[in-house]
Amino acid sequence: MRALTLLGAVALLLVDQSSAFKAHDFKTCSQSGFCRRGRALSARAKEAKSSWVSPYSVDPSSVHISLDHAVFTAAVKSSLYPEINFGLEVRIQDDGVARVRMDEVGGLRKRYNEAASWALIAEPALSKTIKWTTGKKDIRAVYGDKKDIEVVVAYEPLRVTLLRNGKEQIVLNGRGLLHMEHFRNKIEPPTTTEEPEPVEGEGAEGEKVEGEAEGQAVLKVESENPRAWFEGKEEDAFWEETFLQWTDSKPKGPESLSLDITFPNHGSVYGIPQHATRIALPSTEGENPTFTDPYRLYNADVFEYLASSPVSLYGSIPLMHAHSTDSTVAVFHVVGSETWIDVSHPSDRSTETHWISESGILDTFLLPGPTAEEVFKQYARLTGTAVLPAQWSLGYHQCRWNYISSEDVRTVQKRFDEEDMPVDVFWLDIEHAADHKYFMWNEKTFPDPIEMTNDVAANGRKMVVIVDPHLKRVSDYPAYKSASELGILVKPKSGEGEYEGWCWPGSSSWTDFFNPAAWDWWKSMFKIQPGDKWSWTKSTTDIHIWNDMNEPSVFNGPEITMPKDNIHYGGWEHRDIHNINGMLFSNLTYQAVAERTDPPTRPFVLTRAFYAGSQRFGAMWTGDNLGTWEHMAVNVKMVLANGLGGLSFAGSDVGGFFGNPEPEMLVRWYQVGAFAPFFRAHAHIDTKRREPFLLEDPYKGIVKDTLRLRYTMLPIWYTAFRETTVTGMPVLRPQFIMFPKDKAGFDMDDQYYIGSTGLLVKPITEKGATQTTVHLAEDQVYYDYFNNYAHRGASKGKDITVAAALNQIPLLIRGGSILPTRERPRRASSLMKDDPFTLRVALNKAGSARGELYLDDGVTYDHTKGDFIWREFVAEKASKKGLKIESRDLGKAKPAEAVDGVALASYNPANSFAKSVEDVRVEKIVVVGLATKPTNVKIEDGKELVWEYTPGVAAGDKKGGTASVLTIKDPKTLIAKDWAIVIQ
Repeated sequence: MRALTLLGAVALLLVDQSSAFKAHDFKTCSQSGFCRRGRALSARAKEAKSSWVSPYSVDPSSVHISLDHAVFTAAVKSSLYPEINFGLEVRIQDDGVARVRMDEVGGLRKRYNEAASWALIAEPALSKTIKWTTGKKDIRAVYGDKKDIEVVVAYEPLRVTLLRNGKEQIVLNGRGLLHMEHFRNKIEPPTTTEEPEPVEGEGAEGEKVEGEAEGQAVLKVESENPRAWFEGKEEDAFWEETFLQWTDSKPKGPESLSLDITFPNHGSVYGIPQHATRIALPSTEGENPTFTDPYRLYNADVFEYLASSPVSLYGSIPLMHAHSTDSTVAVFHVVGSETWIDVSHPSDRSTETHWISESGILDTFLLPGPTAEEVFKQYARLTGTAVLPAQWSLGYHQCRWNYISSEDVRTVQKRFDEEDMPVDVFWLDIEHAADHKYFMWNEKTFPDPIEMTNDVAANGRKMVVIVDPHLKRVSDYPAYKSASELGILVKPKSGEGEYEGWCWPGSSSWTDFFNPAAWDWWKSMFKIQPGDKWSWTKSTTDIHIWNDMNEPSVFNGPEITMPKDNIHYGGWEHRDIHNINGMLFSNLTYQAVAERTDPPTRPFVLTRAFYAGSQRFGAMWTGDNLGTWEHMAVNVKMVLANGLGGLSFAGSDVGGFFGNPEPEMLVRWYQVGAFAPFFRAHAHIDTKRREPFLLEDPYKGIVKDTLRLRYTMLPIWYTAFRETTVTGMPVLRPQFIMFPKDKAGFDMDDQYYIGSTGLLVKPITEKGATQTTVHLAEDQVYYDYFNNYAHRGASKGKDITVAAALNQIPLLIRGGSILPTRERPRRASSLMKDDPFTLRVALNKAGSARGELYLDDGVTYDHTKGDFIWREFVAEKASKKGLKIESRDLGKAKPAEAVDGVALASYNPANSFAKSVEDVRVEKIVVVGLATKPTNVKIEDGKELVWEYTPGVAAGDKKGGTASVLTIKDPKTLIAKDWAIVIQ
């Protein structure tokens, strides 16, 4: 009877997973005890106004400066609890980043302090030149090449300020909202109705303990108690908290961390992904806030999420950028627990934020910029750059829940080939696994997985299959059985046995990836060589992995996730590490897939849950979106926001996961997807089949052209990814990054640039659109990618109107750019290796242009040994009336900046990869924007070339017109060699 009940419950939960977003399944701030306490603290401060003073202060006599002068430490006291000790540490790193740490010292328990160890790639190097100067009221350090950066730590009250040129950039505790709830013993309510005796020690000053409806102790504070003005008069969910039918025990008691971070001279803030909202974060407090709840960082399985909301989604990156016309700065607040963030803009020139976390120490990095480029470099030095993906993973991915059989996969591939549509990857969702036991195929529907995969690979393609973190609790499932025997599963709150929850397989347990003993075990699960203790023998190295449900998603858990009082390795509660959990899963999967081959080849791993540093392990997508115009629009913004968080390899489900989009919407979504770093179509099991070859014309033809355009531009995408692996700059760049002084672009998130390529994209996300507005921030010429129409910008910025019929993608080339493309239609990217290149030279107003091309084998790690091609193309005036186009070897000029941040000891232009493509040529050069018709075009010191010239056609208003086009036919120049072409 119990089994039937449980199975019925699971069935209901599975149905619920297919229903619309239910706000009541997820907490608001008012339903979260520690968030209520944090917001109440802020409210009391606002009410008190100027009389509000932070109780935290530095003991000047305790200040200690390290021998290398890079670190100072001090004791911190709270006037409310003089018996509680805190320790402050401020470090200055060699790149100018300041790190501020504060923890309770000698407390009853230990606060979680390991979040940074998972996010950072290494302990940051400290400054060797810093000098702290101590004073009566503060301690300060001035540093930087121009001695323009200053960090000031005021003693009473404690306040940390980062300044540049005397101007405040970032202020911690400027509003006095810092509060680290110290550990304490629970005061049990009296067991009799008699008046209780006063309690000795902490909390006994005129206080009486009374019962509360929930049975927890409530502290009634008399008006004379000095703690009341700061903490409030009552305990609120200190020791236990109930949400719907779940009760969260809190054996450690209150331990939340409140911190106000102010940007006094920056009116726009960005980041803290993942939320479905604008990239310039709207306010949650102040006058007329956009949202009434704070932004929440708490990885959660939120299906059919709202298209405009601060609710938490699948991932959390506690990084916030702040921007003004003067500078860009950022804060990285390293905490792994649930965090709520209020944002307000007291003026258009300043921003106030309030961060409220459930547990953890204060560990905050202040990134001084002063440019967006420097901020990204500073963050990348902390958490790493994006990994260089396998080149095939930048192609088109075809997925749905679920392709139902081996023959279904073969049929889909056949239809793509019949329609001459390119595709690189076919995906399998959860139904491929027998009873949702991952690594074990459903033999009825997939009887020949290796043969099926080989059939796909024979056409130059790959497969991706899903592997979720939940393990079906049955003895005949080797993965669960071995994990249970090793004792590496998450434990319930008792700390004994295994936590049991419910997910796709029914009764499930979860691997504790915080346990080092789980690491080698998990990697062993992916081995495909027969003879291993456990091997995935029905797999091949052409199968890559999709990690879903790793928030973790637990159907019968509070907020569809794991109870916070579950126990992980080291005795830490799940509340301490929740937001980090999903990153460890994808990290170990990434390592596992890489180690299948010797030497290793680049894995592809897609993750839904993520944290700071997840960029090191592959791609993410924006989760269970809807097939609506609103979701299409907000998914563009979400992909941009994830790039700001360092996670550039991002995309959304083309067509929407839920629903049946009309043909117009599906066409537009393919156009959106083709200009996202990760390009995958995906759909729910209940949707109609909507592979692109099923569309009727003209829609099918438009999508086919869009897919081919993506493949034509793969060299551009791959080159842009190389750049982000070195600099940390996002692949997709919003307007404020490209033009930091253009105020009109600070809130702009419906158009963006692809890397440093000069491509400006304005996706169409509105039904029935036939034209759109594009903002040009500069006095420069921008060419239409498809018809070479030249749009003229203006020094103060200018909005232009461009055509955007259903078969038109608003795509402009910034004057001064050179784009390398491969124009031969192929059915997969792996078949393009020997294809020739076309160079499009888009001249700027001064008549010059520049571009780059990066190539390697796209599969191995040989590029880290110097096996690559990195070319620079330059067009510049050669004489009074001439133009020279040159190809130069950037690998030779800048070998240490080549890729993946690996400094190469040496670089040989005749490396093995260069030799393998030594016959690949440039088959066409198109020069757009020449002022006059040439008289001759030839290889420098060589033969005359074949060319044709089409003059430009000026518009009547002199504001634009079709640009002139010079087409140089088959110059036979080689892509891996230096050459020059002179146009007279």
